[in-house]
Order: sequence, then structure tokens, then C-alpha cells
Amino acid sequence: MKIAIWLYLFIFVAFFDLHAQYPILSPFALSIGAAPSFIGLILGVYSITHLPGNLLAGYGVDRYGSKRFIVFSLIVAGIVLIFQSKVTNPWDLLIIRSISGFVLAFLSPACLSLLAKIAKDRIQQGKLMSGNGLVHTMASVVSPAAGAYLVAKLGFSTSFTVLGWGLIVTGVLAFFGIDEKKLLRGSHELPPAEDAPLALTEVPGDRGGGIPWLFYGIPLALSCSQGILFFELPLVKESQNSILTSGILFSLVSLGALVTLSMLFLNRYSPFLRVVFGSLSLALVFFGMSVNWAIPLFASLFLIGMAKGIIYPAIASTLAGVTSSSRYGRVFSLLSISFSIGAFIGPIVAGHMRGHTSPYFLAFLALMFALTLLPLRPMTTASA
Repeated sequence: MKIAIWLYLFIFVAFFDLHAQYPILSPFALSIGAAPSFIGLILGVYSITHLPGNLLAGYGVDRYGSKRFIVFSLIVAGIVLIFQSKVTNPWDLLIIRSISGFVLAFLSPACLSLLAKIAKDRIQQGKLMSGNGLVHTMASVVSPAAGAYLVAKLGFSTSFTVLGWGLIVTGVLAFFGIDEKKLLRGSHELPPAEDAPLALTEVPGDRGGGIPWLFYGIPLALSCSQGILFFELPLVKESQNSILTSGILFSLVSLGALVTLSMLFLNRYSPFLRVVFGSLSLALVFFGMSVNWAIPLFASLFLIGMAKGIIYPAIASTLAGVTSSSRYGRVFSLLSISFSIGAFIGPIVAGHMRGHTSPYFLAFLALMFALTLLPLRPMTTASA
């Protein structure tokens, strides 16, 4: 399990850097003269430039392995973040964020593919995916507050430089810490998953490994709703006069996710059903926030996090359970593409519509629409 520990380290550092920027990017963009609608574009372009990177990563990981993509993604992303510390106008920040989105697009498919391959059986595979969600969440618990604290103490430029060097050092560790050839010599194809009576039907010729395209509407809507939330939180009245308060609000979401990720008994239930019920719960919370329900913002964010803690590892487990190991890279790249498209749409829609309707209601609509399109038919295992 040494390789899993290394992978968790790389995932932790990458997501720590990413989430540390959430509460500080909007204020940083404002400080260099960006308008609110342009801030939405800056946040969204990071995700849309994931698309070409995800497409390349999908086939590249399946053909060449994961290590080179992990090392490339971490080191180059760190260099780009150092350049971001020197930005002085919104258009330069837009360009830097677009480059960063492209290079980091390789990391998630590469890490998830390698995690799925080192599992000895489907149960262990599910645990590894949950571990990925746990590490991701632990990083996102501390990083928003840490990012806000860094800015409060060091300023924007020095904070981005520190985060950039963190990525570079981790990339160097990845180069020496992953022995992929030795790992793959001991790997073997896992039998089909047996715990999803309501799930995905194989579609002949489907590039997603037998997975209906409509299933990817769930991660798309999920990331769209999160993009809306991440755009809106730094702008709510509780955060307007304090970057540190904004960081705490982001950390509350992650704390909620940490609670459900710690409930290991949830892994006994079908991952597909966890995706459905978790998404429905998340949609209802967003609806409540859109109508200003009696539950305070801090509690609502905690509930959002709890739903995320159920959904994210369940999506990865569902895809791994119906996909052959030779297609892990492509399937997880399609998952990342779905996340990227949704995260691009969310902030842009929120930036243009927040003066007319509640962005939280748009998040509710996106999730409910994806749920209505979800293919509820018997699962068969994807062909290799």
C-alpha cells in the first residue's frame, strides 16, 4: 500500500493548493480591477481548459501509464502558480488560470487510474476510492482557511509563490516515489462489480466503457452547483469584509464531507444508490438556501459538505465497478471532463444571473435535471 500513500500525498498537496485559492481568487481579481462578471470567467476558464488536458490524459494514461503525467502536472502547475504571483491585470490572470487548468487536468485521471489498478478486489477498490475522497476532503478542510491566513499575513503575491513551490517539491517527490513498472507487474483484472442492482446499462460502442452518457450529467451538475457555491460564498454579506471568514465558510463544507466520509458503513451500500440519494439531498439543501429557509448559512454549508462526502467517492466507485482496467484512464478522464464543464458553467451563470435570481436555485435546477435524466436500468459490466 506504499504506492497508495504516495498517491494520497500528491492528491492532498494538489487539492490543498487548489482549495486554498478559492477564498482568495475573487478578492485578488477585484484588487487588480476585475468586474464581478469577469471574475466568473476567470474562475470558469480554469475548468474549461481542463477539457483538452482531460482528453489527452484519458488515452495517454491508458497507453503510457500514470507516473509521467502526475510529475508533469504537479511541477508545471507549480511554475504557473509562481507566475500568477506576478500578475497585475485581469487579462493576464485569465491567461494564467487557463494554463493552470490545462496542466492540472492530467493529475486526477492519472491518480484515480493508478489507485483503481492497485486494488486486489472490488471491496478494496471501493475503500481506495473512499480514501481518495477522504484525503481530498482533509485538504479542503484546512486549505481555504490556510489560504486566507496566508494572504492576511503575507499578501497575495507571496502566498501564490509559496503554494507554487509546494506543488513543485511534490512533483519532484512523485518522480522518485512512484515505481509504476514494478506496481503494474503485480496487477490483474478485477471481476465485475456485484453490488449495483440499479445502475448502468452497457451501450455498444460507448467510449465511456459501456456507461451511458447521461450518467455523466450527475458529475456535471454536481460541479456546476459547486462552482456556483464557490463563486457566491466570497460575495455573501458574512464574507464581504473578511477573507478569513470566507475561508472558514469553505472549510465548513469540507468538514461536513469529512463526517460522511468517516461513516465507513456507507460503503456497504450500492455506490449508484449513494449517488442518487446524495444528489437529491444536495439539491434540496440548495433549494432551501434559495428560499432563505430557517437553517443558518453555516449549518447549510455543513449539510452540503455531508452530501458531497457521499456523492464523490460513490461516483468513482460506480465507474470503476463497471469498467475494465484497460479503460480506467479514459473513463476517469470523462469524469474529469464532466466536472470541468460543470465548474466552467457554474461561476459564469452565477456571475450573470445573481442580480435576477438566486444562484442557489440554479444549482437546485441543475441537480434535479440531471437526476431526471439518470438511466435507471440494470447494470452490466463494461467490455474491455
